[in-house]
Amino acid sequence: MASLHHDSTCEHEQPVDAGTSGGLAPWRERLAKQMLLDHLAEGIPVARLAEACALSRSHFARAFKCSTGMTPQDWLRQQRLARAKELIRTSDLSLTRIGLECGFYDQAHFSRLFTRAEGVNPMSWRLIGE
Repeated sequence: MASLHHDSTCEHEQPVDAGTSGGLAPWRERLAKQMLLDHLAEGIPVARLAEACALSRSHFARAFKCSTGMTPQDWLRQQRLARAKELIRTSDLSLTRIGLECGFYDQAHFSRLFTRAEGVNPMSWRLIGE
């Protein structure tokens, strides 16, 4: 019977302590998250995040996922959606403008990802919140 090799340095389902998991050091995680937030609208290449953390691109990507439970791109998408929800709740900006300010390619892209995450489109979500 064949045995499967399991890499125990990182459990991908849950964020874990970087000290024992192969994840990012706390300062690197904070730096990467802040850089992602600073570039919310336009995005930032993973290679640039890795360089700022003095890690190779592949090591950074793996360690980020170990630390947060998601890829840098997924974490950024989650932050974009959170910012969009905040703007929908607190501003009168059009949904098109909100989508663009949060880094989505266009209204359709924003609406598709928002609906997938929230189970309802942004306009309905705005109306429910009123």
